[in-house]
Amino acid sequence: MTISVAFIGLGVMGYPMAGFLQKQGHKVTVFNRSSGKAEAWAAEFGGKMALTPRAAAEGAEFVFACVGNDDDLRQVTLGEEGAFAGMSSGTVFVDHTTTSAQVAKELAEFAQGKGIDFFDAPVSGGQAGAESGKLTVMVGGCEANYSKVANIIQCYARCVERLGPVGSGQLCKMVNQICIAGVVQGLAEGLHFAKAAGLDASQVVDVISKGAAQSWQMENRYKTMLSNDYEHGFAVDWMRKDLAIVLDESKRNNTRLALTERVDQYYAEVQKMGGGRWDTSSLLARLEAELLDDSYKQD
Repeated sequence: MTISVAFIGLGVMGYPMAGFLQKQGHKVTVFNRSSGKAEAWAAEFGGKMALTPRAAAEGAEFVFACVGNDDDLRQVTLGEEGAFAGMSSGTVFVDHTTTSAQVAKELAEFAQGKGIDFFDAPVSGGQAGAESGKLTVMVGGCEANYSKVANIIQCYARCVERLGPVGSGQLCKMVNQICIAGVVQGLAEGLHFAKAAGLDASQVVDVISKGAAQSWQMENRYKTMLSNDYEHGFAVDWMRKDLAIVLDESKRNNTRLALTERVDQYYAEVQKMGGGRWDTSSLLARLEAELLDDSYKQD
């Protein structure tokens, strides 16, 4: 069934996600702060573009957003030119941005006052998952309309799961980022150790990936890590944004995240190395730079 859809935010994730909606036969109107990106998307996929979030949302049954952070989300939803101003009662807003659970609840309350259903639905799978249509989507929101939301999200996802009320999707994404941070640091240390021990690191991974050490990060990142290629995937700057959200939430629920705090500081060191736009597997680059510094000190 063809549905009128708006998609706000055409970054490395939103651009292909909106494309999948259009390719599945939906009528998509896009908005992006830099209009050139929206023009390029419309030329590639054949959809429409709008000059404001409100204009994009007018007449849409579903409005999707995938922007940068809490403030970005408020900017595209609230105010006279925000998406909520263009939406009608009975429509649905789905936010794919990774934000705090607090902003999801704040905007959901505002949307409810206008008769709009709000779902927080952060994603995992990175740019590759968005481009292949195989994202994992973690959803928070009312159960009543969830099936409708899930059906349309499946245009670009391999897994869609509701975790509970609004905010639950963002909390689940925080767990996701906590786990990734620890796994990537462990992989970086393992490869660093293997090389220092004189082993063939690729052969080591080939062996241990068939056992309990196997992970998505190991299978998809070890080759680029060993070749010092960090120009793809999820950027360190964005991971630090996400971990800041995690660590702020941990203060609210009184959890201890010692490893997450440590890895966040390691990423801060990567940023100081000029690696803010490197992907998150660049934790290995930090270890190797540290080893190089030690050798200079010894000389």
